[in-house]
Amino acid sequence: MSEAQEPLIADPDRAEPEAGDDNFADGDHHSELGKPSDGLSAGLFIWMLTFSAGISGLLFGYDTGVISATLVSIGTSLSNRPLSSLDKSIITSCTSLFALIVSPFASMVADAWGRKRVILVADALFISGAVLQAVSSTVTIMVAGRSIVGAAVGAASFVVPLYIAELAPAAHRGRLVTMTVVFITLGQVAAYIVGWLFGEYGTKETAWRWMVGLGALPAAVQLCILFRMPETPRWLVKVGRSTAARKVIEDVYGHHDRSSRRVDDTLKKIEIEVREEEQAVRLRANPCFGVPDSLYELLSVRRNRRALAIACLLQGLQQLCGFNSLMYFSATIFTMLGFPVPTLTSLVVAVTNFAFTLVALAYVDRVGRRRILLWSIPLMIAGLLLAGYGFSFIELSSASTAPAAHGAAVVILVSIMLYVAGYAVGLGNVPWMQSELFALNVRSLGSGVATATNWGANFVIGLTFLLLMDALTPTWTFVLYAGICAVGYGLIWGFYPETTGLSLEEAAALLEDDNWGLR
Repeated sequence: MSEAQEPLIADPDRAEPEAGDDNFADGDHHSELGKPSDGLSAGLFIWMLTFSAGISGLLFGYDTGVISATLVSIGTSLSNRPLSSLDKSIITSCTSLFALIVSPFASMVADAWGRKRVILVADALFISGAVLQAVSSTVTIMVAGRSIVGAAVGAASFVVPLYIAELAPAAHRGRLVTMTVVFITLGQVAAYIVGWLFGEYGTKETAWRWMVGLGALPAAVQLCILFRMPETPRWLVKVGRSTAARKVIEDVYGHHDRSSRRVDDTLKKIEIEVREEEQAVRLRANPCFGVPDSLYELLSVRRNRRALAIACLLQGLQQLCGFNSLMYFSATIFTMLGFPVPTLTSLVVAVTNFAFTLVALAYVDRVGRRRILLWSIPLMIAGLLLAGYGFSFIELSSASTAPAAHGAAVVILVSIMLYVAGYAVGLGNVPWMQSELFALNVRSLGSGVATATNWGANFVIGLTFLLLMDALTPTWTFVLYAGICAVGYGLIWGFYPETTGLSLEEAAALLEDDNWGLR
């Protein structure tokens, strides 16, 4: 029997897959989101959902990439003066700060309102923030617009991977969640292309306004698509809407007669899971007055604490390794190094990130999450150390005129591409698979707290990178990031279990073991 035809209940000793955890690519057909017909397979239905939700990743990536070109294009347009290093740091890092503030609250809203509605609110914030940036005349207004976009990113960056993971087949969950990262990197590539085009051919006074304002366009597209997207069956059952959950499962499986038993079994299993978790919560009475039950469960149950520790480790390391400093300030760095068209040079970095994210898309479910991290982080360390070595030959104030420095600048560019390739294959996407570590009753909150860790670290990187470059020199700044990667490698080797191919429940159960699920 092929994998696509594997029955839902096959072996009593084997954990049963859930809605979104068994293989849906079984030949059933759909024409559009939630509307069955003879046009598209059930597998394509899941990909359509992933594409629709993944537009949020495109928005995140575009915003991350466009600020790099914007900072070197603003000139004196804000507050009638050139931007200082502190201005640039605040404009860049305020997005991460508000993402940090919003993401834990968004997790609670996602439990109360549903995953879909949180994405809807995020789109509205994306549009308003992009428009405010485009019309800003002072640094303060620009910071306000960036902060609104940060709130949108904080909500969307945690709920979109969660939404996809709760619908995705176990065998393909890694690839489908990685699609969000593909959209992020595609957004970064688009941002650099837009930045280069407007920078080279646009009007100097208004080019940067078009760069930031265009961020509203993908959000408007997703806002239109969003109304045709279903909610996840797990959340629907959790709030007592089993009939609606059944319809979503039917849409995923298709409406052939042979699927009816699978739909019934899948829905029943989700209902049993929700009921057992509710009973477990009642048995573990919350002794902390005023503390939400989900927070108490997250912090008091051993496997939940371990899941939170691993998810926060991966999300923190994803930012503290320094990657987004390149996304935010790559044009600034390449200007320092004397490249004639720094925005176009930055595009090389973005394309490298996009290309190797596609490699991750192809191999993350074959190689495994843990193994791909342990293989890719050493490449990141090598790239950072080589970049630090290259910077040791450069006096930034004269980088554009010294022949020896020109060779070192090329070495730095190549080393940054090596670093970005390693990041894109592993650390750029694996942390966003965090929801598979958590049990259903704490999945949203746990993912939200881990995402807040990401944005907290992102805020630190965005605020301190230029200041570290001034205080420590570029060489030691990159060596510092290499050291952080080395520490993270050791922690991943010691505590992160392999979850590839497991159902969400099997993955979460790994952390019950004394050895943290390591084999």
